[in-house]
Amino acid sequence: MNTNLINLAVRFLLEIAMLITLGFWGWHVNTGWLQYAAAAGLPIIAATLWGVFRIPNDPKPAPVAVPGIVRLLLEWLLFGAAVLALFTMGYFALSLIMGITLKLHYIVSYDRTWAMLQNKPYNGFKTNS
Repeated sequence: MNTNLINLAVRFLLEIAMLITLGFWGWHVNTGWLQYAAAAGLPIIAATLWGVFRIPNDPKPAPVAVPGIVRLLLEWLLFGAAVLALFTMGYFALSLIMGITLKLHYIVSYDRTWAMLQNKPYNGFKTNS
């Protein structure tokens, strides 16, 4: 189910929302030049962590291969930070919507999540090319 196009689109939108939220939060909680540094730096750090620390074949070879549980914890940490950031900025409804959407996404992606928890390769990531 993880490779369903709708689920992949939802995941992509969640990832983009996470990056935007972290940047907005960085701007919101700082002043002066730190606003600019945090607004740009937090999404860059999150995107770098997201892209570098992956499980093998997720969907391409990982720059730094990590066990499935580590990747899952990284995802939950970054997504959780975005949900918490929305909440602390007073966007309670958006925080709730993002949190519920994330839970539903991981439920629908049960096959990927289960494989990651068992630290097994997930064959659904492999492409025909």
